[in-house]
Amino acid sequence: MSDGFGRRLVIFAKEPRLGRVKTRLGRDIGDVRALKFYRRMLFSLARRLGSDPRWETLIAGAPDRSVLEGRVWPDNIARFQQGPGDLGIRMQRAFDLLPPGPVVIIGADIPGIENNDIAEAFDKLGNNDAVIGPAEDGGYWLVGQKRHPRVIDMFDRVRWSGPHALEDTLKNLKGAQYGLLRPLSDVDDGNDYARLKRRD
Repeated sequence: MSDGFGRRLVIFAKEPRLGRVKTRLGRDIGDVRALKFYRRMLFSLARRLGSDPRWETLIAGAPDRSVLEGRVWPDNIARFQQGPGDLGIRMQRAFDLLPPGPVVIIGADIPGIENNDIAEAFDKLGNNDAVIGPAEDGGYWLVGQKRHPRVIDMFDRVRWSGPHALEDTLKNLKGAQYGLLRPLSDVDDGNDYARLKRRD
């Protein structure tokens, strides 16, 4: 992880192991296909976004012990451990502890993310304290902070995995300026997977 003031994109990802990722999707299409899908998404994002010179890309991996096992992760991107706690605690830790500069966080399972989406997120942080990419299910696929002059505590009492995650997060901004990106969706179940296949 380099020091200094710069743009950092963080991909939050689980160790790509059978039965540990996309378990809801696995119930619909089988664990092996769900793992292959997740691994393909993670490695594709790492390759595309990790080679873009406009920001530094990092992977925040979970569980922590897996971060030391290089063979399961893309080898072109530096990794760090997410640490304990719910999703909000782990994302807030990244905002709190990374070196100075704007930070944008995405998940590893959003097939529609383009490099221009990430560039737009960082551009919006030029005039805003925070940026969010809303998802169609009431959550979001991207969240970022300028982190200057302060880091905002964005995730207090957020109801995760439901229709209120975005609404709860916006309440925590308490008057801070924020920008929104285009809505995208992750692939959580067999219906999402079928829709994605129809678009391909």
